Order: sequence, then structure tokens, then C-alpha cells
Amino acid sequence: MHSGERGSETFGALLRFYRERAGITLEALGAHVQYSKSQVAMVERGKRPPKGKLVEIADDVLGAQGALLLLAEKEFGKSGLQLWTEDFLEHEKMALSIYSYQDHVMPGLLQTENYARAVFNCVYPPLDDDEIDERVANRLARQKLFARKPVAVLNFIVEQSALTRPLGGNPVLKEQLCGMVEFAALRNVTIQVMPHDRQTHAGLMGPMILLETAERRQLAYIEGHKGGYFITEQPDLGNLQGKYGILRSQALTPEASAQLIEETASEL
Repeated sequence: MHSGERGSETFGALLRFYRERAGITLEALGAHVQYSKSQVAMVERGKRPPKGKLVEIADDVLGAQGALLLLAEKEFGKSGLQLWTEDFLEHEKMALSIYSYQDHVMPGLLQTENYARAVFNCVYPPLDDDEIDERVANRLARQKLFARKPVAVLNFIVEQSALTRPLGGNPVLKEQLCGMVEFAALRNVTIQVMPHDRQTHAGLMGPMILLETAERRQLAYIEGHKGGYFITEQPDLGNLQGKYGILRSQALTPEASAQLIEETASEL
């Protein structure tokens, strides 16, 4: 089980140590690495991974003598993403199947550009505009999966409350719901809605994503306030798979779900 898509507090603390030892301000380091002051601060707090040339330039400018480079490669790999995140996104691109349950928002793979932007606008601590633009672009790029050959089997379960939560405003929500109807019409996509009047519910512990890789390997991802966790081992993996099976049986059928989504959109 590995930490989610965040920066590293260890790397951030080391970066701050060398920056302060060199007597360089956040703004000055940002100018060197083409980051804003807030972006450098987020890296130092462990809230975002270092991207671009930040590590290479900072190591040289701050006189770290390779210490930042060494730790960054250990923490993030060469891409700037934490290793588990890089692996997960690569597996997602070629996944045989993906099963996603979300409770507060629409599944990321189904989000429109405007809805995704509204979601990232709700992140705390707040993201700067550049970070939001980057995250929205990355999220939309993942939707290439829908046109991939061979096709992947995709199942999404979303809470009914998310269908009426007007993130970004009613026009944004309506666009999002209409987009979901289009996705649901694809032969390899199934969308189910969990009705709010359920008296029993297998998903009370929060969102999850189950994934079967091209090598038939089972993976799972769960989220929390401090980020996400990648599950690869039993018994936790089997427990999540069993829980998702119960969720599918508790949710509305795909046909009833599509009708409910269309009706909700028509009322906006």
C-alpha cells in the first residue's frame, strides 16, 4: 500500500533546508525554476510533487551537491510523479476493466472540463490557476481510454446526491449529466446510481477504484483526506472486490440509472 498523488514531506523539508541555508527566498527560487512562490511553497509542504526542471535546477542553485536529485529519484522516480501514481496511470491506460465507486462527485473519468475545473476549485488548501489547468488537462487526457482498442470494460457507481450537487452551477451540472448519458450509451460502459433511500449500503467507508491490468493483475485505489492509497495485497484487495460486488447489487440497474440521470438533467 503506497501513498497517494501528493508531494513528499521529506523532499519538501530537504528543499526548504537547502533554500534557507543558501539564503534564497521562495520568490527567488521560483524565478530560477519557473514556479510561482505558492507553487514552491506547496512543494516544500509536501502538497505537490516537483515537476519540470525544479529538482535539477534547485539542486544546482542551492548547492545541494546531488542530495535533492537523489531523494527526488527515490521518492518520485524520473517523471516527477510518485512511483505508484505513475504505475497506476500506465495500468489504467491499458486496463482490461475498471470499476469505480464515487460518493461526493462524478467519477473522474466521466467528468467534463467545466465540472473537473469546479471540482479542483474546491480543493483545500486552494490550488493556483496553473495547477488547476494542469490537473484538468490531465484528467481529460485520461478519457482517451474510452476510444482505445481493445476496449476496456468500465463500470461506474455514483451516489444520487452527486447528481444534484451543483458544483460550478446548474449549467455545469447539466452539461455533466448529459455527458454521462452519452458515456452510458457506449457498449463497454455501465453507469449505476446508488439511490439515496437505501437502508443498507456497502460503500459507507468511501470511494474506491478497482482495476484489472493487461496482465490480469488486480489493483485497487482508495481515497482519504491525506491522499490516496494503492492496494495490491490480500486480504484487503479481496475485501474491496467483495464490497464492490455488493454495491453493484444495491445500486439501480443501468437502465433505471440512465433514466434517472436524464430526468435530473431535464429539471435543471
